[in-house]
Amino acid sequence: MLEGASDLYSIGVKKIMNCWILFALSTITLWVVSLWRVLISSSSIPTEPPFLSNLNSSRSGRRKRNVLLLIAHPDDESMFFAPTILYLFSKGHNIHILCISKGDAEGKGNVRIEEIYRASAVLKVPRQQIKIIDHPELQDGFDKPWKPHLVAAFAEEEIEKHGIDTVITFDSYGVSGHPNHQDVHRGLCALVLGNTQKNIEAWELMSTNIIRKYLGPVDAWISSLCSVTGPSGSSYCIQNAHPLKCYQAMAEHYSQWVWFRKLFVLLSRYTYVNTLQKISSTKT
Repeated sequence: MLEGASDLYSIGVKKIMNCWILFALSTITLWVVSLWRVLISSSSIPTEPPFLSNLNSSRSGRRKRNVLLLIAHPDDESMFFAPTILYLFSKGHNIHILCISKGDAEGKGNVRIEEIYRASAVLKVPRQQIKIIDHPELQDGFDKPWKPHLVAAFAEEEIEKHGIDTVITFDSYGVSGHPNHQDVHRGLCALVLGNTQKNIEAWELMSTNIIRKYLGPVDAWISSLCSVTGPSGSSYCIQNAHPLKCYQAMAEHYSQWVWFRKLFVLLSRYTYVNTLQKISSTKT
């Protein structure tokens, strides 16, 4: 009887092990196939109308845009927006970065300024097209809220200075839920609401639930489907054919390059895909 029970136990263990092996192999296969799909497709979905199209331009129907990426801290550009930056560069658009703080929460602000310059060089953004704000009311910290009108004022200054026609930032949740990420979103919304001429396009990087956030390239399937099923021209899935660039750029942020951020860059969907949604004045 004991031998029979032992045999049943062994069979049960083997079945469980086989299930885990099958699950692991299926997961690895899905990850590899998804990564391959992202690597061979440096594009935005849907393809029509194309992302940042302009019907009032020349014969081709497209023109070079002046894009402002509005972020809260040095490293946001590498951790969250790398697919968008690399896509815009590949299409010949001009990219400017406005970083609302120097990330001085741990007293490393001056170090982090140099880090964002080096990281942005990896992402093909020239040093002269990056501006970092160091304002007493715009300091890095979970307990340091920023006034939207102040963020909007700095953004508007950059827009006028460089002829910006497109601004991209976080959505209302801010991907990680950091209050400063949410504040730059509120600042851009305040700017859009006050822009009576309606000559600025504003886009937000969509946040996802915790499961999708760490699906890596697998989330490209879900993001693509969501983009094609929504209203035309209101949402785009930007795929990153060079995810290693994201890793290399983030590695330039030496002061932040700790083990859990290395895991984040490897596993996060934001290394492989960005979903951008248009911000309208009625939404704000």
